[in-house]
Amino acid sequence: MEQIIKKEYIDFNKTKLDGQQIRLVIKEGNRSVENLKKRETVSKTFWLILTYVVVTFLALLMILPFYWMIITSLKLNDEILASQQTFFPTVVMWSNYVHVFQVFDFTTYMLNTIVVAVFSTIGTLITTVLAAFAFAKLNFKGRDALFMVFLMTMMIPGEMMVISNYITVASFGWVGMEQSLTDAYLAMIVPFWVSVYYIYLLRQNFKQVPNELYLAAKVDGKGDFSYLLRVMIPLAAPTLISITILKFMGTWNSYVWPNLVTYKDEYRLISNGLRGSSFTDPEGGYVQYGYQMAATVVVTVPLFLLFVFFRKYIMRGVGRAGIKG
Repeated sequence: MEQIIKKEYIDFNKTKLDGQQIRLVIKEGNRSVENLKKRETVSKTFWLILTYVVVTFLALLMILPFYWMIITSLKLNDEILASQQTFFPTVVMWSNYVHVFQVFDFTTYMLNTIVVAVFSTIGTLITTVLAAFAFAKLNFKGRDALFMVFLMTMMIPGEMMVISNYITVASFGWVGMEQSLTDAYLAMIVPFWVSVYYIYLLRQNFKQVPNELYLAAKVDGKGDFSYLLRVMIPLAAPTLISITILKFMGTWNSYVWPNLVTYKDEYRLISNGLRGSSFTDPEGGYVQYGYQMAATVVVTVPLFLLFVFFRKYIMRGVGRAGIKG
């Protein structure tokens, strides 16, 4: 509009325009502005609709496996194995959830899972806090180079560490035919007490704390450990809560490693039990998928509730860790 008015202003200096021509120029300028606003509104509306369509599609894509798990847990096994699949059970079998508690040993598997998850989480928190504090606040020779080496190990797939971890726990006598329950717990817990990703996450959070606080604590005669407990840990509470939840959920869902290092079914975790022989029909030898999916739903509910109630801590902790590099 400025260009139009400017252009007409120059023309007005050269040639005298009457009032009708001036009103025409203003109307044309207003019409151009209105057309521009309409185009911007149409463009914003289009991109907004496209965003909602993409987000809705991705949400349905994520929800579909959970929906299929739930409806499968309510179906008869004959309907599950039929060639024509249905998106809703013809006969809703709520009895699957009652029967699953009779054929599946929830108590043993849940106890093993809780023990491994709790002690694995506690050990990870201890190593993560100490290592992150050292890399963030302590000055020692080779600190940055050592931290870069730590970060480089994140590029190594976890599957490549399975063999070396297995050889390590085997050398300690924690695996074998004479394995005890304590040995099984140690084999599942100790190798995963160190997480480079969690150390990096907490170290980034610690670096946001001003160094003046650390120097002031030194002047007051406080040691590093006292400063860590009284200042750093309370300030990094959201990130520590995020690490606790993520580690607990990761241990709850672990399958390959517990299945590899345990030699008895009663030593394994809940995820291993879901793939065990508890849901195999003793006569026909086929898997009763309805009971298996019902047990999976029961096992998934605690993790779902954990995420629902603590999701804000997870988002806050991860978000705060990415502010300072």
